[in-house]
Amino acid sequence: MRRKEREVTDSEEIRKVLGECKVCRLGMIADGKPYIVPMNMGCDYDGEKLIIYFHCAREGKKLELLRESAKVGFEMDREIALAKGSTPCQYSYYFASIIGTGQAELVEEEEKAKALAKIMKHQTGKDFSDFEKNPKLLQAVMIIKVTAEEFSCKQNLPVN
Repeated sequence: MRRKEREVTDSEEIRKVLGECKVCRLGMIADGKPYIVPMNMGCDYDGEKLIIYFHCAREGKKLELLRESAKVGFEMDREIALAKGSTPCQYSYYFASIIGTGQAELVEEEEKAKALAKIMKHQTGKDFSDFEKNPKLLQAVMIIKVTAEEFSCKQNLPVN
């Protein structure tokens, strides 16, 4: 990382950034070109291992690409505010982001409920048990599980 002063290594601070990011951009390769899809997500993070869960339809371009290659890139961020300057080059943006690479896999039936619970908790703050269960919905969706091989967290915060 070029700007070491912006690197976040504390696992609690990384967990905070993860909790505030609601959309993750999943990057794959399609015909030798980058293909990026913004998706809602949920995650598990234990201070060393980051796992990101996504839900999608049971068919489509994402799944075709992941079946060709499970290697992915991902990016998520949260906006804070415009950092104003007195000249155009001094303008910037206050932000926090997580960027990384990993391996994607399609989750089998027995792990789907756990993954959906993580997504719902992340997106709504509610436990999965707060929602009415419908087994047909579990069958209707596919879960993509990305295990990060490497990632970094970076933030540019306003100085108070």
